[in-house]
Amino acid sequence: MKIFYGPKGTGKTKAIIDFANSAKDAAKGHVVYITDSDKYGFELKMPIRFLNTSDFGIASEDEFRGFIKGIVASNGDNEYVFIDGVARICGKKLGEINSIFNTMDALEDKFGVKFVLTCSGTKEELPDFILKYVD
Repeated sequence: MKIFYGPKGTGKTKAIIDFANSAKDAAKGHVVYITDSDKYGFELKMPIRFLNTSDFGIASEDEFRGFIKGIVASNGDNEYVFIDGVARICGKKLGEINSIFNTMDALEDKFGVKFVLTCSGTKEELPDFILKYVD
């Protein structure tokens, strides 16, 4: 798992989009980009699959966990799943979404998919369960 972090407005979304676009060029499998807005969808190279969680009525951590599992289950060729604003999508603070990270960890181990996320906050503000993924 890879984490892009920093306070709001520090370029995390631009960085994750750039990383997704470069990963698409090197990936043998599919690349999926998940966020809760249509704002940046046109900045992604084709054929990255862009998913806006607002279109699916995701309103909780449990719903998002099921959404992620469904993405992995629906296509064994998914190589990367990018998630921009994981806490915002779940409607919780970073420190309250440990179970999402546990789920992604298990999915990475079992199915080989790689998760790349943005998390708003300084390094000092990140909970331990996220810090272990920070370079």
